[in-house]
Amino acid sequence: MKLHKLATAVATVLAVSAPLQAATWSDTFVGYRYGSDFTEPGNPRDVSKNIVQLTHASGYSLGQNYFNLDVLKSGSEDPASGSSDGATEFYLAYRHQLHLGKVFDRDLGFGPVKEVALTAGFDLNTKNSAFAPRKRFLAVGPTLKFDVPGFLDLSLFYAYENNHCGLAVCSHNDLSFDPYYQINLAWGLPFEAAGLPMKFQGFTNYNGAKGKDYFNNETKPEHLLRTSLMLDVGQLAFNKKNTFWVGVGYEYWRNKYGNHGKPGVDTDAPTLNVEWHF
Repeated sequence: MKLHKLATAVATVLAVSAPLQAATWSDTFVGYRYGSDFTEPGNPRDVSKNIVQLTHASGYSLGQNYFNLDVLKSGSEDPASGSSDGATEFYLAYRHQLHLGKVFDRDLGFGPVKEVALTAGFDLNTKNSAFAPRKRFLAVGPTLKFDVPGFLDLSLFYAYENNHCGLAVCSHNDLSFDPYYQINLAWGLPFEAAGLPMKFQGFTNYNGAKGKDYFNNETKPEHLLRTSLMLDVGQLAFNKKNTFWVGVGYEYWRNKYGNHGKPGVDTDAPTLNVEWHF
């Protein structure tokens, strides 16, 4: 499937719910996380990052929307182009789910699955490093929504990506990768432990190989896990549920961006996480 065909499929899914409809629920928060053990391909040093995020999720009569913007400020270990200061990256992700049981007014649940959805969306990024990436990612595919407290979604996406390399040594400065599959699992599970209100949340992506990279090397499958264990401090301290969360997180990344056989392609980074919901 070429890019324009995938883009058409994504646009079709999003356009089905184009008419404005009242949200049945919504959750918006500003988050912060910090870690000092991040990595970047080709860089042998651990990289510290301060990350601010804006996240919004909402539902309506036929499905739901998810939006996340991360602003990542690296330490000097990952410098901006032509500078000793750390690079800044903006990473935007959007996903829309169309719940097929609601669309066709049928119960599509089976076993532990309560609903089947069609999900589509895109990622965009830019970073002022010497590599100067400009990721453009499209994905579409089915999602199984499991019947659990909170949510647990398993998706299989058909994905397409193009990107940019600003280095003079790159054989391709602008590259369209081969289409690939992505298996995505996302979860947000509230629970209590010793009377403490908590949640376990995160996502994991497994991406298939996507052909050759900027240097004509074959890419390898990529695995990213980002998760956190959070405590509802707002409920404990001020009796305001789901307003202020504090916790710890972890990022696991193997063959980052499909790279392999070089420094910086594997990440094991614990993080400190904070969320303010409003």
